[in-house]
Amino acid sequence: MQLEVPKWGDKPDLKLAISGTYSTGKSTTTEALAIATGIPRTHAKTSRELLVDLVPGKTVMELNAMELVKLGLRRYEERLVNEAGTGAFISDGGVFHEWVYFEARMRVGINPGMPWWFQGVKKTLGVVSKGFYQKYTNTLGEIQKDRAKRSYDAFVHLPVEFDMDRDGHRPVSEKFRRLSDELLLGALEETKIPYRIVGGPIPQRIEKIVEIFELPLVVPVKEAIEEAERRVAADASDLQRNLAFMASRRQKSFGRRLAYAFRY
Repeated sequence: MQLEVPKWGDKPDLKLAISGTYSTGKSTTTEALAIATGIPRTHAKTSRELLVDLVPGKTVMELNAMELVKLGLRRYEERLVNEAGTGAFISDGGVFHEWVYFEARMRVGINPGMPWWFQGVKKTLGVVSKGFYQKYTNTLGEIQKDRAKRSYDAFVHLPVEFDMDRDGHRPVSEKFRRLSDELLLGALEETKIPYRIVGGPIPQRIEKIVEIFELPLVVPVKEAIEEAERRVAADASDLQRNLAFMASRRQKSFGRRLAYAFRY
């Protein structure tokens, strides 16, 4: 049985998180909801944005396990800082998303978007060290789930409904995406944080979320969505230009590419 969710009239400092895996429309939904309601949106930088400083010269698909740990911890740190205030907010994601993605990689393969033979090689190379990373992942999950219980009043989960964006940069497979969705829902059940699953087109989503939590409307939904789509498209365009620039400067020898690829 789903727990009762708080209402805006009773909880004007409502801390609401929107969960969902890759290509579920999470960024557009949270941006539009924030614009429509006037409630601030919080988020962590994308993995691709953070890599420029964290692991210069590598793409997400080239990361080994320890570099993924570094990336996950930095994103977790960003979420904690951005959600540290006392007022209401709408979180794009949630603090246990980093655990979900690392756990999914432990199950599917450390580089889930790569060919099966490559994943087989990585699995063999990781025989000795995988146990350590799994223990780390389990501990991370405990910490982040506990943090989520103290950070959010409720969740809205966006199910997998749309095709995955094949932009060439997402280090995931459809199997990975579906597993991530299952892990997110499992974490919500385990933490007993009130949540609702809301699907459908984005206008329908926004109206449903507003109705569920009785949120204020300060901008018409249609206008909020148009502005959100403009902002998300602009951010994506800036990111693509940055990725192209970094790629042009990343001249690696064949030997160096192999060394990147075959480190667990």
